[in-house]
Amino acid sequence: MDWKIELIFVPVADVDRAKDFYVKIGFTADHDQTPVEGLRFVQMTPPGSACSIAFGTGLGIALEPGQQNTIQVVVPDADEALAHLRGVGVEASGVDDQDWGRFVTFDDPDGNTWTLQELPDYGG
Repeated sequence: MDWKIELIFVPVADVDRAKDFYVKIGFTADHDQTPVEGLRFVQMTPPGSACSIAFGTGLGIALEPGQQNTIQVVVPDADEALAHLRGVGVEASGVDDQDWGRFVTFDDPDGNTWTLQELPDYGG
């Protein structure tokens, strides 16, 4: 039996600002629905990912905006990812080289921290 993570909620204060930010860095806006007054659901997917993020209003997310700091995304090239983020005006840390990978971190407009990891070449 497969278990697949398909959706992670990200707490944001301003839904439109968050949507604009994630589109700017290359996420696809999959859904933006307001099925009833007071409930807005936005789903976005990073390029090449099988897992999406969601945010909105009235969703009952327990975290306050800026508290999400546990999302790690694998990228093929940390240097390219860093150049892309900086090229669209996002402040991002320089590449941090570790034995277990190469890492870039950045924050969204609410202060939610994302970590990008280029996996090491294990020679497999």
